[in-house]
Amino acid sequence: MTFKKMEVDTKAPGNPIKQDEKKGKARLYHGPIFWNYGCLPQTWEDPNVKGDADVGGAFGDDDPVDVVEIGASSLEMGSFTPVKVLGCLSMIDDGELDWKVIALNAADEHADAINDVGDIEKFYPGTVSGIREWFRWYKTPDDKPVNGFGHGERALSAAETKEVIKETNGFYKKLISGETDAGKLWVPAPAAAA
Repeated sequence: MTFKKMEVDTKAPGNPIKQDEKKGKARLYHGPIFWNYGCLPQTWEDPNVKGDADVGGAFGDDDPVDVVEIGASSLEMGSFTPVKVLGCLSMIDDGELDWKVIALNAADEHADAINDVGDIEKFYPGTVSGIREWFRWYKTPDDKPVNGFGHGERALSAAETKEVIKETNGFYKKLISGETDAGKLWVPAPAAAA
């Protein structure tokens, strides 16, 4: 069984959500994904910035930061959902840094009790290791190698993750202002000076 892989089209005007394609062919997941999957608006993993030794010097993957929302409810595609940041994984995909923020719907029944990546196991056992292993293996049915993880494969804390978000938001601001070359990405025209 295959499942559609939807993505923000970073090269199309307005950056719509659409079926992801590679070389004109639809990209599919070869099994279910057990979490809500989306991205953080106004973040960007800059492909011109080399990561530190914790991520093996990998450069950003030229996309917004991915979010894996682990709550009990399925979210509608394209919805904007307030989340609580719990941690993240520094996935290395084909040599590129591809952050996976682990978050919880702010309206989840356990949102008051889960405040950091270390709290997840009590309410959603096996979730962090499940996320890591799913992303490690999900491309292998297409004869791609397994993905690796920086930081010794550990999930970063909520505080560390907020620093990742702050950094990638800074990259986004430079992209939008024209300070960083957009390459093939679609970005809105700068607002006219008043």
